[in-house]
Amino acid sequence: MSLLQWCDEGPATVSVEATVDEAIRTMIDKAVGAVAVIDKQGIVAGMFTERDVLAKFALSGRDPKSTPVREMMSSIVEMATEVTTPSEALEVMIERHYRHMPVVDEHGKVLAICSIRNILEAKIDDLLAQREATR
Repeated sequence: MSLLQWCDEGPATVSVEATVDEAIRTMIDKAVGAVAVIDKQGIVAGMFTERDVLAKFALSGRDPKSTPVREMMSSIVEMATEVTTPSEALEVMIERHYRHMPVVDEHGKVLAICSIRNILEAKIDDLLAQREATR
């Protein structure tokens, strides 16, 4: 099964030129805990997460409407591809303490963002289906 099938539709993204305010509003509007920060070609430049809001921005004293998200994002991003299995993605996410992982095409363009919740919910659904099949 493709990892893309387990991700929410329509990845939450903001431009590398966006502000922290825009990134947070996107996360609120899409009810997600992270956005992929993308360049003009749609290639992932970084991730901005709830953890970044708390650890890097909240007590900085900076104005969210004028602070570039690129200054607060995590620029080192582990990415999945269309051939990454859900188990491989989960292993990386647990090992590296990530809760979100962008899924990209062969050019690095974001296709989706997979959350650890997406994977765990799908695994639980599989287990429940197996349980029902044995009854």
